[in-house]
Amino acid sequence: MNPPAAGGPAIELLRQLIRNACVNDGTADSGYEWRSVATLTDFFGRHGTIIEPHPGRQSVIYRVPGTEPAAPTLTLLPHLDVVPVTADSWLHDPFGAEIIDGFVWGRGAVDMLNLTAAMAMVFREYLVGKRPPLPGDLVFAAVADEEAGGSLGAGNLVENHWDLVACDYLLTEVATPGFETPEGLTLPVTVAEKGPAWRTLQLTGTPGHGSQPYGTDNALVGLAEAINRLARTPSPVDISESWVRFISSIGLDDGLVSRLTDPDQVDDALDELDDPGFARWAHACTHLTIAPTLMQSGNKQNTIPDSGDAGLDVRLTPGQDETTLLDHFRKALGPALWDQIEVVPDLDFPANESIASGPLWDAIADAADAIAGSTNLVPMLTPVLTDGRFFRQRGVTVYGVGLFDDTTPFSESLGMFHGNNERVTIASVDLTTRLLALTLERFGARISDAARSAGAPGADDGA
Repeated sequence: MNPPAAGGPAIELLRQLIRNACVNDGTADSGYEWRSVATLTDFFGRHGTIIEPHPGRQSVIYRVPGTEPAAPTLTLLPHLDVVPVTADSWLHDPFGAEIIDGFVWGRGAVDMLNLTAAMAMVFREYLVGKRPPLPGDLVFAAVADEEAGGSLGAGNLVENHWDLVACDYLLTEVATPGFETPEGLTLPVTVAEKGPAWRTLQLTGTPGHGSQPYGTDNALVGLAEAINRLARTPSPVDISESWVRFISSIGLDDGLVSRLTDPDQVDDALDELDDPGFARWAHACTHLTIAPTLMQSGNKQNTIPDSGDAGLDVRLTPGQDETTLLDHFRKALGPALWDQIEVVPDLDFPANESIASGPLWDAIADAADAIAGSTNLVPMLTPVLTDGRFFRQRGVTVYGVGLFDDTTPFSESLGMFHGNNERVTIASVDLTTRLLALTLERFGARISDAARSAGAPGADDGA
């Protein structure tokens, strides 16, 4: 029998979501999000609208109507699935949801079940009537399949069930710890994300006997050379406005900031950073990135392979496009390899960004000020893929934010995304819950104030 949960209902919910082990390995039959939909149904004490495009791949939507029909709708969008683990590399059971030294351990604790639990905790207060409704509708949509592109989750909802999730503002991931600066806490708010441009390299060769490799046309050798060249060739730089604002606001030395925002100096500046986790993040936010992640070739150990393919996770900044990608591939591979290799698109989605202003932005600042004594929000570009991109394409303002204690610094938190020993403090879940609760309260107040100022009940302030 499990011991009583510490930290209250949000922590108890987080632990159950971790134990549900909704592992999404990229195949349609994985995920098992139905388990966490059932958990949320019990948590809320009532059923929501379930969308199940594939057996077991469930998303659930709840809506609390607002008091003013013309007021903007706000959606909370957590996801329920997590990525696979290598359990032997963990210090503790990745699905045990153990509480050790104030941390909840488990896959999804950071990405993003901590936010899922916090959002559910806040939304339940509105759903059961403990808090008065907002001026506009409040939607809670816990979705499947975020970790494999969202086609069975948020992407499906936006494409085929827009009436269930249509909104003007949305809160989702990515949430990270803040930075202590001379001006106080600086809280990152995710407003933009890079665009995935996943590619497969395909190469053909000539089969032969593995005992006689001399002079053979080995597809695997050519593929390995292509991957090596792509990995070793410096990739194109793009210094976005979001990056400049972010790196200028987190308390770094002015000289380092200058180099990290200079396309000609950023690579050398990255080498000077003492924190390898932060260096990886900074590189990803300022470069086209290519990560070889899969390679398949051959069918028998004693046979020269006549074909092979390699999967690449490619991500583009807001200032880059398909031309940037192909020009770089052509340069890195060289004429001979470029003519032999076929580059096959697997997933394309443009980089996307929301404006860092308006009633939701201001409401987050209000909440941060009340809880942490700071209104210093900094817009942040994230290199990772989120479900927010589907909504930004519909004109929705999308942010990701949370509030963490000072136990785990920014770069260490980043390393837990899809990494080993993922964990979050009980205090951080509590802080994030409080931040979100006050953000919603202040958002509603700002919408009402703007409507009264405009003389039109429920009208938005045009932000």
